[in-house]
Formats: sequence, C-alpha cells, structure tokens
Amino acid sequence: MQALVIAAHGSHLNPNASNPTYAHADAIRETGAFDVVRETFWKEEPHFREVVRTIDADEIFVVPLFISEGYFTEQVIPRELRLEGWDPDLWESDGIDASQATLEATDVDTTVHYCGPVGTHDAMTDVIVGRAERVTGDPSVGEGFGLAVVGHGTERNENSAKAVEYHTERICEMDRFDEVEALFMDEEPEVDDVTDYFDSEDVVVVPLFIADGFHTQEDIPEDMGLTDDYRTGWDVPGEVDGHRIWYTGAVGTEDLLADVVLERAADAGADIEQAIDHDRNETGPTNADVAGD
Repeated sequence: MQALVIAAHGSHLNPNASNPTYAHADAIRETGAFDVVRETFWKEEPHFREVVRTIDADEIFVVPLFISEGYFTEQVIPRELRLEGWDPDLWESDGIDASQATLEATDVDTTVHYCGPVGTHDAMTDVIVGRAERVTGDPSVGEGFGLAVVGHGTERNENSAKAVEYHTERICEMDRFDEVEALFMDEEPEVDDVTDYFDSEDVVVVPLFIADGFHTQEDIPEDMGLTDDYRTGWDVPGEVDGHRIWYTGAVGTEDLLADVVLERAADAGADIEQAIDHDRNETGPTNADVAGD
C-alpha cells in the first residue's frame, strides 16, 4: 500500500488558509492514485507530529505544500515527522533542486519518501501560466501582455526569492509574454511599484503563494494601487497608472497544483503514472505537455 501526505502550514487566524490543501487532496483522491491521502498542518489539526502514526501503509510519500525550501521544509516538517537520519544535504539542493529523500519514521515500520516543496518543481511554471490564462479567459494569453510573478521575499531566507526568480526565468524562456518580471513584497524590486517595471498596457500579476490570505487579499492589492481599501474589493482588470492589472490571487488555489503534487510523488518513486494522466485530463494539459517536454 502507498499513501500520500500533503503537508501545509494552515492558520489559526484564517479559516480559509487550508482550503487549497483540502481541495487538492480531494482531487487526488478522485484519481485513485493512492490507497490513502491525508492532509496535515503546522497550525491546524491534524498536526504534522501525528499524521504518519495514523496511516497503515508500506510507503508514505510526504509532499510539502510550500513555495520554497527553508525553515519549514528543512527543519520543522522532518522534525515533527521524526524522520531518522534527516539532513537537508540529502536533497543535494542549492535552494531550488530538492527532489526527495527516503527515510524511516521513528517508532513506526514505514518507509517515508520526503519530497521537495511543490513551489520549486518545474511543473509550477505551468501553474503560474495557467493562472494568467484563467484570469484573462484567454488560453493563448501572452502577446501584448506583461507577467509579474510576485513572492514574499525576505532577507532571512534567500531561498524565498529563488523560487520566484527560477519560474520567472523559465517563463521568459518560453518567449510567450512580452515582458516577465519577478517582484516581491519585502525585497527589491517591490510589487508596490509594479507599473514602473512594465511597458505593456496589460499586466497579469500572479502571487506565488499557496493560499489567499492577508498578503494576497489585503497587502498586495492595496500596495499596487488596485484599491484603497481591500474590504471594498477591486476590479479585474483594474486601472493603475495607465495599465490594466489582471490580479489573480494565490497560485496555490489553481486546480493544476494537484498535478504538481502528483508529479512530486512520482519523482520520488510513487507508482501513479495512470493517475497523473487522469488528473491532466481533468485539469487540462500543461504547457510542458503541449510543448512536448
């Protein structure tokens, strides 16, 4: 038997923070890929510390629903799961390359495949583009448009910016959008000045966050000038300094993210190729599929 555990942050303050986790878990359950699919959280129940001990399976694939490698993926989750012999060096990553490490969980006779976060997987590039397609209603959106990929950014964790910059570079290489920029909340270049970085009249802004919350629904819209008060909402597209801003909300709410979770598990050895094909049929092909990559 093989099981999947999706590990997310959750929130005591925002009851909607866990919604994407449950939605993606439900989508994966429908594929029949795993005998067991469980959600687990740091700030909500069921907690990281108990989840592995409640699953009867030969192999458990743990996929962190986080954007970047860092404190939670390298320290908190492995510690709480009690993974014997864990060391971040097992990922052999420079901040965006984490794949998986196969370990044993203390006091249970179960093999745990601990995967890298969804946010650094190559398939996340397609999810970002998918958000642009969905918000504009145009499956071929690109020509005449700029695209801003927005991350939190922080001087405390350089990997926070690496994921944003990595996907921005990959989208640039597609040569699909007229302009593509990585912007941040707490680093330069800042999303507050989004219109300063684009000549394109139309700009799609995609926040590389897992869930919609304080940052994506309050800070960023107000910082960009889409609204003076987030409580009154904003137009999509909204007019800012002569540009039309197509703001999408958190990338983690995109249906295609379930496919990224499956890809992470498959990279770690899960026998789920048929399920991945099923999920792609449900959510539509990724840009990599279309390109034949």
